[in-house]
Amino acid sequence: MAPAHPALDLGPDRQATVAKAMLRAADLLGLTARDLSAVIGVSEATLSRLKHGQGVAGLSGKAYELALLFVRLYRSLDAITGGDDAVSRRWLRADNTALGGVPAERIRSIDGLAHVLAYLDARRATL
Repeated sequence: MAPAHPALDLGPDRQATVAKAMLRAADLLGLTARDLSAVIGVSEATLSRLKHGQGVAGLSGKAYELALLFVRLYRSLDAITGGDDAVSRRWLRADNTALGGVPAERIRSIDGLAHVLAYLDARRATL
């Protein structure tokens, strides 16, 4: 039986690249391992292994897809803030009435992550 998403059936090199981008984005946004684990649905131990270049197989399936969405979120926010990570960190932790809460808390659920990403994509489109 073929994978449901053949384009996402990727080798370790691609997984390692996504893991590195995700970890860097989380670091630049000031997210802890606990925060990031809630966003992508893996344990803090898995994130630690990824950080040390081990266990890229831990970033597969839904976790891989959520990691890609998280990297997209970072890229959109980075474009909107002109690359100012301090502004991005403040935005992520500030209450946002349009999103119905604090973005850093909203992205802990798949629905919230998708909603925040759609909001940022819409804001970015007006640039």
